[in-house]
Amino acid sequence: MIELTQRIERGVDTQSAAQLPLAYELRQKRWLRATLPTGEEVSIRLSRGETLRSGDLLRAADGRVIEIVAAPEPIVQASFASLSELTRAAYHLGNRHTPTQIGARFLRIQKNHVLEEMLRNMGAALTYTEAPFDPESGAYSGRHAHLNNEPPSGSIIHEYDTHASAGGKR
Repeated sequence: MIELTQRIERGVDTQSAAQLPLAYELRQKRWLRATLPTGEEVSIRLSRGETLRSGDLLRAADGRVIEIVAAPEPIVQASFASLSELTRAAYHLGNRHTPTQIGARFLRIQKNHVLEEMLRNMGAALTYTEAPFDPESGAYSGRHAHLNNEPPSGSIIHEYDTHASAGGKR
């Protein structure tokens, strides 16, 4: 079994030995077992708070690099006649913290009859299909870095402020 425990950055010379297709729900788990298309089993063990996105690279204990890819799964694609309709629908889905993939004039969500009815009422044409689902990671996902690790606003969201004194003030 291949053990994957280290996320690595994609470099110019980084070559993946294999791709591991995973559905969205599985990419949210930090510990799981899966099977490569070759039939080889893998064990993924990530640190707390880490999730996988399509395109992420994981290094195995034996040095091999495995690329995570979004597997096709049942989804609902909502298409819109105008960008203002799409924007309005994206706002309402975000307000409900719904995992949403944003494309050119479409939004993709997992099947949910309540949200599907809401989208229909907002003018969406719904298509039920199977496709890779790779929703936005969210504004607070920690998948970006600030220069010198300093937040631009002076606040840190969802992390402890390492600059704070014992009294909690800067």
